[in-house]
Amino acid sequence: MYDLPPDLDRLRTLWTWHTMWAERIAEEIKKKEAEQKAEQQRAQRKAAATPDWVVELDRGTNSPYADVHTGGCHMLGKRWKAITREQAAQLINQGVNPCTHCRPDTELGLLE
Repeated sequence: MYDLPPDLDRLRTLWTWHTMWAERIAEEIKKKEAEQKAEQQRAQRKAAATPDWVVELDRGTNSPYADVHTGGCHMLGKRWKAITREQAAQLINQGVNPCTHCRPDTELGLLE
């Protein structure tokens, strides 16, 4: 059983200590909630900004394009530009590689 101290001074000390910790915990909860809200907003902005079709830009070869991807592909590099569905199909038909992970050629109906 937990007994409280019998004298007023120690009771006030305990009250002060617990109040201090409750305030620190409440402050930390507010920080974590703000971080979580900011992360959710970033995720929403990213989802809204993700195009349906993208072409990855190539470096150092004769072709300006490396691969065609669906917009949410996890293999997409940092250098890319948004394209339309028609442009994606046209690029694949012209020989630009479709990504082997997100399979835009299948999504576009170019493969059966």
